[in-house]
Amino acid sequence: MRKSHPLLKIVNHSFIDLPTPSNISSWWNFGSLLGICLMIQIITGLFLAMHYTSDTATAFSSVTHICRDVNYGWLIRYIHANGASMFFICLFIHVGRGIYYGSYMLNETWNIGIILLLTTMATAFVGYVLPWGQMSFWGATVITNLLSAIPYIGTTLVEWIWGGFSVDKATLTRFFAFHFILPFIITAMVLVHLLFLHETGSNNPSGLNSDSDKIPFHPYYTFKDLLGILLLLMVLMILVLF
Repeated sequence: MRKSHPLLKIVNHSFIDLPTPSNISSWWNFGSLLGICLMIQIITGLFLAMHYTSDTATAFSSVTHICRDVNYGWLIRYIHANGASMFFICLFIHVGRGIYYGSYMLNETWNIGIILLLTTMATAFVGYVLPWGQMSFWGATVITNLLSAIPYIGTTLVEWIWGGFSVDKATLTRFFAFHFILPFIITAMVLVHLLFLHETGSNNPSGLNSDSDKIPFHPYYTFKDLLGILLLLMVLMILVLF
């Protein structure tokens, strides 16, 4: 059935019968870890959005309310905040592995990956502004002001992004809107990233063509990924709870 059902067939070719190089090391684990990070961020973010208000007068108070009054709100917020840090640690290792082992030779996969990196950075930036503390204000002002260095249109561009003559209510509401939508765009792009990767197959530490030495993804790499996920969650929960 997994080989004939229209939906299960896609899952089968991506995670079960996928021919995978037999010698890929732990450096190849970070792709799946990034997927887990993205899922954690979307789930915790959704629950945070239920209690957050994107208004300059109440944003900070709503974050305080989440931490103090919402059941396990503190836990959800700290998983979301530290989960973002884990996301970027995994992201930089994933990109670093790609550079070291020459994965940039897989052009389409690499280019989508670069767009993913930039989109994730944009998402993190707009998310950083949301609690509307002093650092949020400073961060929003400094980063958006970089655009004012663009000749002629710079100032107009910055004021257009702000929605006024300074970082204010309009800025916060649009940043919240962007922070909500971007992770779903990232998820769609991850699927494209995987689509292009599966066109060529994974790279491997030797850098040689591994077509003659492939093994099925399941059970070998499913369990390897599971171990990686377990370690990631352990480190994350140590950060969150202690």
